[in-house]
Amino acid sequence: MPGTTAAAGRRQVRCRLCGRPLTGTASRRTGLGPACDAKLHPAPPDIRTRRHDVEQDPLPGT
Repeated sequence: MPGTTAAAGRRQVRCRLCGRPLTGTASRRTGLGPACDAKLHPAPPDIRTRRHDVEQDPLPGT
């Protein structure tokens, strides 16, 4: 059709959370934009920076 772009030929997919149009292939596949996906699926903490505080009994003889 005259006056249309190549991207207009694809069906427009919108984010299921905020309703913004999605352009990336992965975003279109999941139905979530990168910002909304990060809100629903936060990255796990880095194991090297996580601290574990454990209560310990005092050493005998101290």
